[in-house]
Amino acid sequence: MAATASQDTAARQRDGEGARGDDMAIVLGLLTAVEQNRNITQRSLAQELNIALGLVNAYIKRLIRKGHLKVSSAPLNRYSYYLTPKGFAEKARLTTEYLSFSLTFFRQARRECTALLDGCARVGWRRVALAGVGELAEIATLCTGERVEITAVIDPGFAGETFAGMPVVDSVARAGAVDAVLVTELKHPQATFDALILELEESRVLAPRLLRIVSTPEAEPEVGPGADAADEIDEAGETDGAGPGESA
Repeated sequence: MAATASQDTAARQRDGEGARGDDMAIVLGLLTAVEQNRNITQRSLAQELNIALGLVNAYIKRLIRKGHLKVSSAPLNRYSYYLTPKGFAEKARLTTEYLSFSLTFFRQARRECTALLDGCARVGWRRVALAGVGELAEIATLCTGERVEITAVIDPGFAGETFAGMPVVDSVARAGAVDAVLVTELKHPQATFDALILELEESRVLAPRLLRIVSTPEAEPEVGPGADAADEIDEAGETDGAGPGESA
């Protein structure tokens, strides 16, 4: 029961941070699109932002209520949207906040992926696969150094495609001979981790701390590089974001 509670807490923390980033991105995207084209349709906004039409409608209503957008009727039963002075100020604020949020994520992800991959090299694990296509996987490919090779990406939703020049496969079995798998799935990291440990020894399934993945309570003590890598991050005092003056 305690393990389940820990998983639920970690999921809520992770989902809260992810939702905050998604919300900022959507609002900033809407305000930018309307600033560039006040006659843009909600359907076009949905396609541009890759979100549901109903969600666009809900966000626009919220922005209108907050005084960031105004709407006027246009011919052929269409509408025109335009930013208010308050909307321009919100767009400027969100731009700064979103860039800071993204940069903090990049720095933390780079540190944690580098520590884990360096740990793989120390114990002789040369071939590593990633689990999950996306931004974190892109960052991980920048952290390999010369002693570790990322050989494949595991992601059933993109199986058969390529990512950063690597094949995308649907399972560990199809990834070839790998020594470890690094979780890089951002939307459902815990579920990805839980599925991977059914195919691979848990000590060989690694995850950056920022994903807040909770290991199974019956798991054996970690014998791979994960614990040492985590200790390195703690000793450096760099678990929670970038230190003063750190460059990207």
